[in-house]
Amino acid sequence: MMRRVLTGFVLAGVLLAIQAPAAQQGTTLAFVNVSVLPMDTDRVLTDQTVIVSKDRITAVGPAGSTQVPQGATRIEGKGKYLMPGLAEMHGHIPAPTQPKQFTDDVLFMYVANGVTTVRGMQGAPGQLELREAVNRGDLIGPTLYLAGPGFTGNAVKAPEDARARVQEQKKEGWDLLKVLPGLTVEVYDAMARTAKEVDIPFAGHVPDAVGVPHALEMGQETIDHIDGYAEHLGGQTKPVDDKGVQDLVARTKKSGAWIVPTLVVWETLRGPITLESRTSLPELRYLPRDLVAQWTKAVGNRLKSDQYNQDHARQYIDNRMRIMTALHKGGVGILLGSDAPQQFNVPGFSIHPEMKRMTDAGMSPYDVIRSGTASVGQYYKGRDQFGTIAAGQRADLILVDANPLQDLANIQKRSGVVVRGRWLPESEIQKRLKDIEGRNQ
Repeated sequence: MMRRVLTGFVLAGVLLAIQAPAAQQGTTLAFVNVSVLPMDTDRVLTDQTVIVSKDRITAVGPAGSTQVPQGATRIEGKGKYLMPGLAEMHGHIPAPTQPKQFTDDVLFMYVANGVTTVRGMQGAPGQLELREAVNRGDLIGPTLYLAGPGFTGNAVKAPEDARARVQEQKKEGWDLLKVLPGLTVEVYDAMARTAKEVDIPFAGHVPDAVGVPHALEMGQETIDHIDGYAEHLGGQTKPVDDKGVQDLVARTKKSGAWIVPTLVVWETLRGPITLESRTSLPELRYLPRDLVAQWTKAVGNRLKSDQYNQDHARQYIDNRMRIMTALHKGGVGILLGSDAPQQFNVPGFSIHPEMKRMTDAGMSPYDVIRSGTASVGQYYKGRDQFGTIAAGQRADLILVDANPLQDLANIQKRSGVVVRGRWLPESEIQKRLKDIEGRNQ
């Protein structure tokens, strides 16, 4: 019996050794001879050394003159590029009612793709404890900023309900309020005014009764999915008017609101896609089969519905892309987000086609990367420091094998990821992904 017990401990130790990060949070790291994308401007710093201590970058400088601390884990960066970790600014975290393993896998899939910050946009009781556990490093996952349970027309029916819900979520410690469809103007305004009084931002959808201009006037911090823009301009089935687009862009710029586009998922939900283009995605192997089956049924039913009109769907998506291009050219702040997990948007993986679609709207690779790094740091200014590579910034990094400023696809050519100072080499990431795949066969 003792031999069996000892054998069990040995096997457990082997499994822990396989699954444990190569460098735990708190280890000093030194990336040497690496090219750096600091993301403060469109530039590359060559032959650099970057030092990480605990969860912060402590030094960035020329390799020849930047001292590597004794005992640091050295990571050779010759021929490689170091960039800040990316943010998913419209993501979802499983509710505590979901299996713990699924939650752990979702968190890891974000990090595996270099997504080191997630703004969770659908809160549920119990997630605040998860946020703290992840941020402490108890679990491998992105830094979490969480919206509370959503403000919907069904849940919040009167102004006094809105005021009470805002005060409650502020007291509980949520990072922001999530706006969903169905709110009346009176309820929305009560929410917005109370949010300003207690100092908590609100973001998300634009209820139909409210409309984009009024949401901007009331101080909605982000408008996600470009929600309500095409609708305000009458662009569901016909081309939008350029003058109307420019007027709405100017209002958005003046208000200081940010846009989280989520272009790809809106094409899945409303666009002229084929079902095969979604069901053939290789990353679906990392998700439970029943979830993929649900998505397949939902999209298939949409495409077969009597209400589906391919020409109208194409026009609607074309209008969204025109509006997206105009928002970017008009200087409106854009934040990277893909709305994962959502229909055929797999956590972490979905950020890459989203970035490609943003270039289709006229953004340069630098603009796109900035929307998921430095711009997110600007959005959270005063709450934390991250999004660029400089001393004092949170140590969220991606080491890649080719220059992402030349081709965004190079972000997927990873050598490893650093999340809050913890180094995960690509070999370890792939082992963990293989485990996740195996659980979902």
